[in-house]
Amino acid sequence: MKKLARYSDQAYALLRIVTGCLFAFHGMQKILGILSDHQPAPGSQLWIGGWIELLGGLAVALGFHTRLAAFLCSGTMAVAYVQFHWQFRFTAGIFPAINKGELAALYSFVFLMIACRGRGIWSVDRKDR
Repeated sequence: MKKLARYSDQAYALLRIVTGCLFAFHGMQKILGILSDHQPAPGSQLWIGGWIELLGGLAVALGFHTRLAAFLCSGTMAVAYVQFHWQFRFTAGIFPAINKGELAALYSFVFLMIACRGRGIWSVDRKDR
């Protein structure tokens, strides 16, 4: 296992990049209509969330103002989970596997971890150039 530990910086960078790209794709679906027939009304909460997904996801993937972008993305997904998936139902609907909120919950916590750790290697904000 110590051999794997030496690649933790690279693994973290890949986690940040892949998570950001996947998140940005959700925003592309909402804002640009890519591979989606549904586009939220401009100015709606889903539309604003789509912009956060698109721009925040790209910022995280690139490592540009990573902590701020990841914190905003984390909060957006926490709101999405509570408001659209859990909906304060104290039945079996409280569980992510039942309310289909696994992705929102997972994104929220992964982005929180990225916000705490910061940009890492392979980022446009690297200071050691």
